[in-house]
Amino acid sequence: MALRCYTPRVLVEVAVAAAVRGRFTYRVPSALAPGVSLGQRVAVPFGKSRRATGYVVGFPASAPDGIELRDVVEVLDPFPPFTPELVELLRWAEEYYLVPPGELLRAALPPGLNARRGEAGPARRGVEYAAPAEAAAGAAADPKALARAPAQRAVLEYLLARGRIPVEELRAAFPKGRPAVAALARRGLVRLETETPVARGALLPASAAAPVLTPAQAAALVELDAAAGTFQPFLLHGVTGSGKTEVYLQAIARARGAGKGALVLVPEIALTPQLAGRFRARFGDDVALMHSGLSDAERHAEWLRLRRGDARICVGVRSAIFAPVQDLAIIVVDEEHDPSFKQEDGPPYHARDLAVVRAKREDAVLVLGSATPSLETLENARAGRYRKLELPARVDDRPLPEVELVDLGRLRRGGVAKLPGLLAPQLSEAIARTLEASQQVILFLNRRGYETLVVCEVCGAEAQCTECAVSLTHHARRGILLCHYCGRTERMDARCPACGGVRYGVGVGTEQVEAAVRELFPAARVARLDRDVVTSADDTAAVLARFARRELDVLVGTQMVTKGHDFPGVTLVGVVLADTALALPDFRAAERTFQLLTQVAGRAGRGAEGGRVVVQTFNPRTPAIALAARHDYAAFAAGELDRRRTVGYPPFTRMMAARVEGSEDGARRSAEALAHAARPALGGEVAMLGPAPAAIERIRGRHRWHLLFRADGPKALFRVHAALARVAVRPPGGAAIRFDMDPYSMM
Repeated sequence: MALRCYTPRVLVEVAVAAAVRGRFTYRVPSALAPGVSLGQRVAVPFGKSRRATGYVVGFPASAPDGIELRDVVEVLDPFPPFTPELVELLRWAEEYYLVPPGELLRAALPPGLNARRGEAGPARRGVEYAAPAEAAAGAAADPKALARAPAQRAVLEYLLARGRIPVEELRAAFPKGRPAVAALARRGLVRLETETPVARGALLPASAAAPVLTPAQAAALVELDAAAGTFQPFLLHGVTGSGKTEVYLQAIARARGAGKGALVLVPEIALTPQLAGRFRARFGDDVALMHSGLSDAERHAEWLRLRRGDARICVGVRSAIFAPVQDLAIIVVDEEHDPSFKQEDGPPYHARDLAVVRAKREDAVLVLGSATPSLETLENARAGRYRKLELPARVDDRPLPEVELVDLGRLRRGGVAKLPGLLAPQLSEAIARTLEASQQVILFLNRRGYETLVVCEVCGAEAQCTECAVSLTHHARRGILLCHYCGRTERMDARCPACGGVRYGVGVGTEQVEAAVRELFPAARVARLDRDVVTSADDTAAVLARFARRELDVLVGTQMVTKGHDFPGVTLVGVVLADTALALPDFRAAERTFQLLTQVAGRAGRGAEGGRVVVQTFNPRTPAIALAARHDYAAFAAGELDRRRTVGYPPFTRMMAARVEGSEDGARRSAEALAHAARPALGGEVAMLGPAPAAIERIRGRHRWHLLFRADGPKALFRVHAALARVAVRPPGGAAIRFDMDPYSMM
């Protein structure tokens, strides 16, 4: 009798794309085995579902004892979405950030890929440019020309402000603007041109020659060149306007000249679309963009170009840390201090810190750039773990703006009881002189609305959200009270619903500042930039384009006006109230205040004219404000680091948060159960803060409790987490529990 040949089925370890902890072993039928490799996306039966998406993360030698294995149903892609290097990075992130593996793997892929097969992304060819035609200026000046096409007018105004730019920049600025561009081209108001992609070996396209570097930029580039081919983290500390981006561009050009790849992480492309244009102008179609301004299909297409090696440079936001860049040689994290690099919803990873891990694993140079480095990064440089490069002066030796502090408390004590829109006489006079000189003004206040609190003068009742433990903000233009956390609105009534007494507003927001400027300077052209008036990237780009074209004199806004904009016409920046973040229950409050003031002050004086900054505050002697006014980062950082060392906060310790949400009783019981489970594991190495209600006790009807754990290093925190995880499987009262390693938000 002939012997039957039997090929044993391959075993794979799979992470299921869901918030499920653990990895699961499956058999691979022999027919599917040739198509299965590390990082592959597969369909598997899971629980009661016959088909769930999973990712192959390993190949176990044997099956777990006592488990009846099930078979992989289908291999979903012609090649693995994840490279072996990315699988290892994601496995590290899963263990460090205490998140289910499949949840993190799913978050690492573009939405378009999660919705379709890997090969189905749309193709892109060449580099497409848009430029205003000769008739464009006349059409923009004619109020009737595009009266029924506001989207076309916004795009045209942006092009007139920016000139000939890659269409990719327009896509970043106007995610839904493609039909408008096409319509403008049909009208003869816009020219569309396509250029051949840049040859892979070229350093720089001839049409986008690099400018001459300053001595400090050249010295930084020499250091970066010397480290090529090895893991070496650098802190590039440069004042605002010192040319950090040009150092990035030339360092990346050197990497591309050697046939290597590059990854650039930025906080928000939608607020600085010019950045996308600079990279595309320098490197052409070798650049792939990864950000939410693109459609799912476009993001899938960009990801696919990187995965296939058709593009070797990725510019993207936080999630681009997982982009499949081939032969990675350099990673840049621009504005590395920005809190948006920390994911707060979903898997709570920090893209900057993962950049360090990825660069180390792939022997890449890492450049962390900022005018106000985070204290964690600065301490790493001080300890010798990072090499520090300095750009101490602005390009062309333009001076940093003069900063004047206005003591609002002193004005009040001097009898100035009412300041319209919180504009002190010094700031009002500075605005008047700036407008007389035909120059532009930015006014910054990190509070939306007209009044931040509405109170009854009879019974003292505050207008509060019924779903969140916060006060409602008065938005006068819309006549409503709005919750900025859940979006709930109610009509603004002058009478108290509880007692019928008269209600009055307290506090100032950007809407009131805008109204005050319009009243004080009726001839000025004023606009506001905050989440109330710009609900999309298209709206944001339209306002910024008008300001860039100097069709606006004064721009009032929240922190949206601080993010890397370069307006040569701005010679005055007014900080309406510098104290808004200082009172928050967050150990980073002073650091964030200093960073925000420095960033917004850096918007002034970037052109040929000098700049001036007027900062209004009730706390002029607070180091975060006083030292920001002197542009003295070194003194602020030294003092803040000493304070952190004394009280035992990062960067001298590590922290883990346990966040609990549920019913009032369920959240409290779950938090107490976590504390009870943690105590035996503290071991004298870990300090536990809480359990306690969160600073905002209720959001969207769900009650919130927090526990914070602090230790010298992560190992002790992982031990505590192991004790907490047993409670988190079935928490009392059905509350949801989320762990956050290295938390950034204390709210």
